[in-house]
Amino acid sequence: MTHPATTHPSARASRPRLPSWLRRALPTEPSFAKTRSLLDTWQLNTVCESAKCPNHWECWAKGTASFMIGGDRCTRACGFCAVSTLRPQALDASEPQRVAEAARAMKLRHVVITAVARDDLQDGGAEHFAQTINAVRQLSPEIIIEVLTPDFLLRQHAIDCVLDARPHVFNHNMETVRRLTPTVRSRATYERSLALLDRVRQGAAYRLYTKSGLMLGLGESEEELETTMKDLREVGCDILTLGQYLQPTLKHLPVQEFVPPERFDRYGDMARDLGFLHVASGPMVRSSYHADAFNASEAG
Repeated sequence: MTHPATTHPSARASRPRLPSWLRRALPTEPSFAKTRSLLDTWQLNTVCESAKCPNHWECWAKGTASFMIGGDRCTRACGFCAVSTLRPQALDASEPQRVAEAARAMKLRHVVITAVARDDLQDGGAEHFAQTINAVRQLSPEIIIEVLTPDFLLRQHAIDCVLDARPHVFNHNMETVRRLTPTVRSRATYERSLALLDRVRQGAAYRLYTKSGLMLGLGESEEELETTMKDLREVGCDILTLGQYLQPTLKHLPVQEFVPPERFDRYGDMARDLGFLHVASGPMVRSSYHADAFNASEAG
């Protein structure tokens, strides 16, 4: 069954012109085509394409990508996300090995593994995450493994399943401030996301780094943003990303503000002052963009 596309009441007839700091020239490096060919060869999905990430040209030109497992159909219909909301297909048992082969072929030092929300599965796809982590580690023992997961509806057995595979970084995005969460995120709640990060931190039997990300420009105030940062620190979140929300299509939530780079710099300093171990803050920052800038093997 196909979920009908939802046009948000606040969506505009056309998207505003991007400010100069958000315009990018398309790369011409041959490495871009090489990455595209490799992903096609292994028949893999990437969040780069499915979520219409504005950085995927740059990342692919550098030979990096964030692998999206569990298919390209999501059971949720978030107001910001370009991933299709459709009835999911069965999990592909060969996908973990294909991700591992691609990561090895790309000679990655840091791999990001994310997934669509699979609320149709009892474990939310947690075992598939674990299998992929284990396959990647077997072929690339030195690689830093980061997972970006849905909330698993806070099912403890799903959380434990991923933790047992021992990723180095566990990322779950808050996406926005408390007031805007019901509009921006489908089925997710602000409290559940905080609780997930807290359970992950407390449940890990090893030094695991937790991470979250926020999109700016959806109508949040500076006070709300600071409160959300403090809430993340209260549950021990180590790493924070702050980036500009961009409307994927006219059916998605409109941009309320293009936040200038100097304000991102100030927000980044605010987050560091609150005690985050690593902060990436800028208009083009995305949750997986330059994820390898944080080296978990050297952070202590």
